[in-house]
Amino acid sequence: MTSLRRNTTFGFVFLIVLVIGWCLVYPSESDSKNIKYVLWKAGFYRMDLDTALGTMIGDRNREKLVIGKTKDQLRGKFGYLLPPSEAGPYMQACYADSAWKQNATVLLLRRGPWMVKFEGDKATDLMLCKG
Repeated sequence: MTSLRRNTTFGFVFLIVLVIGWCLVYPSESDSKNIKYVLWKAGFYRMDLDTALGTMIGDRNREKLVIGKTKDQLRGKFGYLLPPSEAGPYMQACYADSAWKQNATVLLLRRGPWMVKFEGDKATDLMLCKG
């Protein structure tokens, strides 16, 4: 029993040291390796959604958050979706200059820099609009 208790204590201490180290190595919330963002992606942490959208820019696997998801699933993850007509002038211009304006349903993730193309109710493409 003493060995089990010692191993459990060691494992718990190791886990705490690992998490603290992770937080020290990736302290910026705008870093896609930040523990808060990683936990938000996995559904274990409630991160500020506007910050998460900005952090997605550096995330090489950002498409997995969007592609194949329904509109309701995206609303659950990002809060709300906007049609391009309700976006600011920059995003409206981005949409107008895109090939997506022809025969596609396009919504924006919040008021962030991301446009999502849908076929039916499923997201099929993700585009970052930046100058």
